[in-house]
Amino acid sequence: VPSAQEPLVNSMQVLMESSVSSSAYPNPSILIAMNLVGAYSLEAQKLLTYQLMSSNADDLTIGQLGLTIMALTSSCRDPGDKVSILQSQMENWAPSSPNTEASAFYGPSLAILALCQKNSEATLPTAVRFAKTLQANSAPFNVDTGAMATLALTCMYNKIPVGSEEGYRALFGRVLKDTVENISMRIKDNGIIGDIYSTGLAMQALSVTPEPPTKEWNCKKTIDMILNEIKQGKFHNPMSIAQILPSLKGKTYLDVPQVTCSPDHEVQPTLPSPPGPVPTSTSNITVKYTINNQLRGVELLFNETIDVSVKSGSVLLTVLEEAQRKNPMFVADYIPFNHEHITANFTQY
Repeated sequence: VPSAQEPLVNSMQVLMESSVSSSAYPNPSILIAMNLVGAYSLEAQKLLTYQLMSSNADDLTIGQLGLTIMALTSSCRDPGDKVSILQSQMENWAPSSPNTEASAFYGPSLAILALCQKNSEATLPTAVRFAKTLQANSAPFNVDTGAMATLALTCMYNKIPVGSEEGYRALFGRVLKDTVENISMRIKDNGIIGDIYSTGLAMQALSVTPEPPTKEWNCKKTIDMILNEIKQGKFHNPMSIAQILPSLKGKTYLDVPQVTCSPDHEVQPTLPSPPGPVPTSTSNITVKYTINNQLRGVELLFNETIDVSVKSGSVLLTVLEEAQRKNPMFVADYIPFNHEHITANFTQY
């Protein structure tokens, strides 16, 4: 990023860090980004680290667990039994069918990357099976998943133990070549890769892959376009900022094990108090949230609206959780069934 544009990127980082609070859902992607580029708010850094250390692995998906392990590793903290739990989950992982949608590989890609960074040798059999399964998948390509798979398999490619079969390197190389070729085919003339929000991870993937694509990537054009989108206010969501920020600072998820922590990294923040009502202040926003069921042929019809106050920059999940806390009517006891398709329907009024 040109020096003249650095304040723009720095202000975006401040916005991301300001989303961290004791009442917000702890986002490991934010902590990873903070640690990779250098946090401004040490209190936010410590609070988020403590929240993730306290998280229960049983409550996390494979992808969330992988991100949490990387986040704690980037904070020089021991993830404890989270690594062995993830290892066990990945040993039993398999897609439901050969044409499973590509996004189903996103979480497992995060898992492979996290496990590779902790113990690449123990992860090798799982990574080989993952690579073969990904190679055989016939679903339409997804840039986010392809980028994360590239990061995971690049880690494995670079850390194949001495004396291992040469076939492992060849396998990872083939899958990486196919994947980055697919990513490069999604590079638009203006530099965006896939869409504006998938570009951050794609930049990471293209900058580290040992198998560069045939189509040359103009990194400067991509960065210039991203900076222009930032000026237009496109990056105001903390999660989208967390995914683009490392690339703008010359970092990738492969740098997580190399993060240098300050001497006082063992100091824990003051224990956060139990979640309570979110106070309305100048830094809060009020969201009107409606749940509506007017479907024919069902017994329970309802149309309920609630005003929810959350911190500015909070993700949608925070709004849903606060609504549930204020009134259990909001989806507190709804249990999704297997393969159910839940739709968030955006409309204009």
